[in-house]
Amino acid sequence: MTSGAFLPSAKLVTVFGGSGFLGRHVVRALARRGYRIRVAVRRPDLAGHLQPLGAVGQIMAVQANVRYRRSVMRAAEGSDIVINLVGILQQVGRQSFGAVQQNGARLIAEAAAAVHARLIHISAIGADKTSSSIYARTKALGEEATLAAVPDAIIFRPSIMFGQEDAFFNRFAALTRSLPILPLVGGNTKFQPVFVGDVAEAIARAVDGELAGGRVYELGGPEVCTLRSLVDYVQTITGHKRPVLSLPFGVARLQAAVIEVVDKLTFGLMPDALVITRDQVKLLAIDNIVSENAISEGRTLEGIGIAPTSHQAVLPGYMWRFRKSGQFNEARV
Repeated sequence: MTSGAFLPSAKLVTVFGGSGFLGRHVVRALARRGYRIRVAVRRPDLAGHLQPLGAVGQIMAVQANVRYRRSVMRAAEGSDIVINLVGILQQVGRQSFGAVQQNGARLIAEAAAAVHARLIHISAIGADKTSSSIYARTKALGEEATLAAVPDAIIFRPSIMFGQEDAFFNRFAALTRSLPILPLVGGNTKFQPVFVGDVAEAIARAVDGELAGGRVYELGGPEVCTLRSLVDYVQTITGHKRPVLSLPFGVARLQAAVIEVVDKLTFGLMPDALVITRDQVKLLAIDNIVSENAISEGRTLEGIGIAPTSHQAVLPGYMWRFRKSGQFNEARV
């Protein structure tokens, strides 16, 4: 800042997938640091909500589809840093895990290499080439393709992220409010929920050049919890107590197969909270926590100097809308 006027940085950061849940937090963190930001998305006309996060002209949305090399190369032109936030939780049409999380990651990495830009790639805890889950397998293959094209790329693997627009806690809150009994699979599976703002700050520090390249950082919150305990906490702060029916994995896979068929027959019109896939059931059988190696080697939030935020400190601030009387209904935690 000079004489009250905003002076943007000369550095241009291109954020692929920057209009999503994590993307808007990353864009906000980068805008506050003064970077010029190019947001590469399939539908730039739906990225208008990002404009108020920065100064006039600081944030610009451009069209790009990670399934098409030319659009990816065009979006990366002139970039100093490229960030890949693109990922999906469910395959729909041509938006398959392989196309988006493996081949898409490769195209973005090759585009970054072509313009000599630094690269930051967002993967997920649980990425594993040997996994029976297509999601986890393609996440790992995407990491591999990224490092093959840009060996000094920085890779982040966050656990389940929480924040006002998250798809995890909001989903269970919606189910708890609407169903008389809550079916649950993988209740003993461990998670380490991480605040989306902390993940965005880690990414911004990588853009600043504070983190070593060619490494995989695992980002988790301050607590390891079972899925059942997280669901119980959601019920407590929303004031909706429902009996929980624990489903064996075999039954859950059968249920998911039926839901997948119904979702296709209704052209995807089923409420998102009710949709679960067989691949997601496989993921629920695997703990989603930071590894001991990452902790010992300092490849964590704490290791890079960020104190992780607990879910108890944030969830009550946006879970109130699921209470019977909204913000006027005090939760007893």
